[in-house]
Amino acid sequence: MDTIGYIAFESSPISLGTSVFCLRWSPDNSSILYCAGKHLVIKPLLSNSKQNTWKAHEQVVLKCYCNSVNNLIISGSEDCRYKIWDALGRLLYTSQAYEYPITSLAWAPDGRDFAVGSYNTIRLCDSAGWCHSVARFNDGSIFGVSWSSDSTQLACGCGTGRIGIGHIIERGMNWRHFEFVLTDSKMITVNNYETELSDRIELRDRLVKMSVGFGFLIVLTTNQGLIYNCKQFGHPALFDLRDIFMNLIVQSEKYFLLSDGMNVSVYSYEGRFVSTLKLISPRPNSIHLNTISMSYDMIAVRDSTDTKSVMFFDINGKPMVDGKLTSHKHEISHLALDQTSSTNERKLAFLDKFQDLFVMCIHTSGQHQQSNYQKLRKLCTNVSSFRWNEKNGMLACIADGKLTIWLYPNVVFIDPSLLNKTVYRIESNDFGKSPSIVNFLGCQITIRKSTGALIQCAIPIYYELCLDLLAANRGDEALQLCQYISDDSIYALIAVSSLYNRDLDSAENAFAQLSNTEMILFLQHLRSVTSKDEYEAELVLLTGVNVQQAEEYYFRGNKPLHAIMLHINEHNWNRAIDLTQRYPQYLDVVVGYRQRYLNEYGNGRKETISKYLQAMRTVDIDWNRINAKLCKDLNEDNALRIIN
Repeated sequence: MDTIGYIAFESSPISLGTSVFCLRWSPDNSSILYCAGKHLVIKPLLSNSKQNTWKAHEQVVLKCYCNSVNNLIISGSEDCRYKIWDALGRLLYTSQAYEYPITSLAWAPDGRDFAVGSYNTIRLCDSAGWCHSVARFNDGSIFGVSWSSDSTQLACGCGTGRIGIGHIIERGMNWRHFEFVLTDSKMITVNNYETELSDRIELRDRLVKMSVGFGFLIVLTTNQGLIYNCKQFGHPALFDLRDIFMNLIVQSEKYFLLSDGMNVSVYSYEGRFVSTLKLISPRPNSIHLNTISMSYDMIAVRDSTDTKSVMFFDINGKPMVDGKLTSHKHEISHLALDQTSSTNERKLAFLDKFQDLFVMCIHTSGQHQQSNYQKLRKLCTNVSSFRWNEKNGMLACIADGKLTIWLYPNVVFIDPSLLNKTVYRIESNDFGKSPSIVNFLGCQITIRKSTGALIQCAIPIYYELCLDLLAANRGDEALQLCQYISDDSIYALIAVSSLYNRDLDSAENAFAQLSNTEMILFLQHLRSVTSKDEYEAELVLLTGVNVQQAEEYYFRGNKPLHAIMLHINEHNWNRAIDLTQRYPQYLDVVVGYRQRYLNEYGNGRKETISKYLQAMRTVDIDWNRINAKLCKDLNEDNALRIIN
């Protein structure tokens, strides 16, 4: 690479006709990023892939850098500004015009911060773009910036030939009424705003990383890890980290994990080593805060080789859902597990590269993959940030500059028509551009603006009280609370939550307040079901838990046609015809409904599934005979509903 604008590729050279001042590899080494004049260019190495070019600055671009953690791009120019872009070239942040051109910049390895150098100045900036601090000296332009591998130290080369080395200090964290500030490389100041007392934690070695949550402060130094209980900071639990470099901490209620970007280790809060995850072909820096999440009984990790897939492990490091990957159509950019559900009801929220927010109900049985489509729902589009509540199952996100809180996300699997009634929205001009959610504790939400300022938002406390009562199976008291609140959303919250907890009386009373006649009639029908297995199957389907679990209940109750019709209604055509191998008397039912489906909804599309093509040669479709089977083997109400 030289200043005449020529880059020599092994496959095919590219002549640009302008100077190239900087070139970087993409995090996955599949493309390169370079600056050409006023433009930035992402050039894929595959010849059949289209390059992405856009005008980045008003003057010549001098520097560019890719973030290996979140795929963000920063650029600096002679127009004295730095800018942040996503991998598609969309502008996320523009700095003010400073006095001098930007001569150097670099992302920290953990992706949280970046440094920007210019004449006599170096700035430490957050990944969102706003500036943490500015250091000034008289050594000319900063021509080179480099971070230590643990993102705690910064070196810079100056125009006078001098080299500067600095430590990142005054980094703070907040949890409930505590504030933790790194006042020195070996000292943490703890401020308790409830008691108005301060304390100091002195470390033997230089601090590398710290994290706080669920009542514990985790501190990693160059040689050991320390676990402090927030109730008493005097006697930490210790574990050895000598010859082990960890730059990521993820906490849950009972355990926490550490990662170096490739490997993952799980520890208890007593400092006891629990397990190591056996990942498939891990890549350097593939594991970071956006690609791994943890609850007290489960770990979700984005696959390093296939970014559209997620792997699930239990705390002991064993793969869950039979070790299979759960795949999405597009690349997953951010994922998070909820912290309060049981193992079989765990939910995963994730954001794809198009900023669409999805929620998925995770089932750990071997049949999970067959029900994956039914358990995945899109919640929102154009989402910039989301976060689960640590205490209950509420989910908050920022979309189109508005704060949206789903009070009970399970409703999307139970009754999607009630989704909007269980949503609380906050609109404010104070959020500004590109806000992000920092914390969601109880009914308090902390939002960070693009300027770095923090904003506190709150939702009505009666939502939290209601969820606490329902979690304790005190539905009657939750309904009494509603009598003092004129709000349909809290009745909808009680209705779906009680239904999920199998408190049918509270659910029926809440649905009555919402004038939902259909659900009231179905709950009354459910009480009239005499077969225990059929009752369990109907209730499982109503609460959106698992189609396969309902199938098992139907077979246990000797109701195979119910199971077959279940898969027909869910359009699980392969599973429906597979069941006819055990119950061939229902083959004409399955083939008949398949043909009706293709004629009515497929615009007369021809059959393509080989099992159905073979069955069509051996079975005659007679709807009078099919309806007779339905009336005989289903109860009368179900048969009439299906026939009509």
